[in-house]
Amino acid sequence: YVILVFFASQFIAWFQKSNLGLLLAIHGAEAIQSSGISGLALIFLFILFSAIMNFFMGSASAKWAIMAPVFVPMFMLSGYHPALTQAAFRIGDSVTNIITPMMSYYALILTFVNKYDKKAGLGTTIATMLPYTIFFFIFWSLLLGIWYFFRIPLGPGAPIMM
Repeated sequence: YVILVFFASQFIAWFQKSNLGLLLAIHGAEAIQSSGISGLALIFLFILFSAIMNFFMGSASAKWAIMAPVFVPMFMLSGYHPALTQAAFRIGDSVTNIITPMMSYYALILTFVNKYDKKAGLGTTIATMLPYTIFFFIFWSLLLGIWYFFRIPLGPGAPIMM
């Protein structure tokens, strides 16, 4: 664990010293503006990206620690409030938690599933939970879309746009 933390801290330190996050944010914002993708389409793509990232990295805080230094400034330069970026990230992260084997509690879930169905395994559990994942992905995205469309603040001092 100590070795892993050492290398992770080195990565974070070099990432900060090199200003790579800021560079990616500026060039990413320019790419977003030149592509013409904005509004709900951009938010939906970020939700989708966050959901896909969940299959490769289980920890939400680790994903946010890596993604926030790039995407928060990128979206701010595009005119979106950081609260919107975090809300979109949380939607994408939360909907695929139950179907990603990277989740730390997946072994426990499989144990409980096997209590009721001895033949059940990883595929059975994912197939069972996939409709819920799809429903929550659509529902939460639509709900955030309503907030975006009507410019409802996400919280105190957290508007949708900058």
